[in-house]
Amino acid sequence: MSPFDLTGDVALVVGAAPGGLGERAARALADHGATVVRAELNSHDDLLPVDVTDEASVKALVATVLQRHGRIDVLVNAAGVMLRKAYDETTVAEFEHVVRVNLTGSWLLAREVAPALGNRGRIVNLSTVYAERVGPIAESAYYASKAGVANVTRALAAELGPRGITVNCLAPGVFYPTKMTAALGADPERLHWFCDRTMLGRLGDPDADFAGPLLFLASSASSYVTGQVLYVDGGWSAW
Repeated sequence: MSPFDLTGDVALVVGAAPGGLGERAARALADHGATVVRAELNSHDDLLPVDVTDEASVKALVATVLQRHGRIDVLVNAAGVMLRKAYDETTVAEFEHVVRVNLTGSWLLAREVAPALGNRGRIVNLSTVYAERVGPIAESAYYASKAGVANVTRALAAELGPRGITVNCLAPGVFYPTKMTAALGADPERLHWFCDRTMLGRLGDPDADFAGPLLFLASSASSYVTGQVLYVDGGWSAW
């Protein structure tokens, strides 16, 4: 049996709206046998509603999944927002909202799902190449929140490790086009800068470059890997 086979597993992907990396994660897990439950702020089609900033909403989501499927084996935290705004123009409320969605939301989902995970449960948090650096765009709230995701991953890995649960962080570079990066199409010069920043000289392809790393962290292939940040960035972070 392939270590990437997820047959029989139930995977909860939060932040799975069409067009984003969360949707690609859900598709990859389903293609490898998992029963996938997708959740998003604005529920539509087969997505369950959840507000990751609201404790009651998160608890209700987890309860619904357990009621329907009886278990959760994989949690993928892909919900995220971006605020491209200079620090001195960003309000406290705006800063706190970004942190609450990107960082607190990942922690809260992990807290609520962890009791349902068995001794080979997997939690995969999505951060970014900016987990340990910043880019050319003014977005201090985003940078801060994503750095926090990387370190809360390590903290959760330490606490859940004795139960056999792994917690890892996937840190993509610029994947284009996605719902979050589509606006860059209007700025060819910036897209060219991002390409040049990678060792491979290209941006990430959402349909070709994301599924493999995600499946690795969500499956038994990574059973002895925890507390790690896996950069999927074409070599950007290695410069």
